[in-house]
Amino acid sequence: MFLARVTGTVVATQKEPSMVGSSFLILERLDERLQPKGDYVVAVDAVGAGEGEVVLYASGSSARQTRVTKDCPADAVIMAIVDSFSLHGETVFRK
Repeated sequence: MFLARVTGTVVATQKEPSMVGSSFLILERLDERLQPKGDYVVAVDAVGAGEGEVVLYASGSSARQTRVTKDCPADAVIMAIVDSFSLHGETVFRK
């Protein structure tokens, strides 16, 4: 799992049939202090995330383990919206 911030959307009117109804979001990867890593990934949204939210996403074969992405050609999936997290006892993020 990786931390990321939703920075945009991708609209695709023509999709692989198993992906019809799926939403695609652009994620900017974050480090453990929520600083941008400078790279982006497009992920299937399985939880209804919105722009600006901090999310957890999985990639690779793990991305095909949600109900939304099972047996789909997905390489990344958002599977959680982060409410808060702490590191070494320090709150790094709170929604």
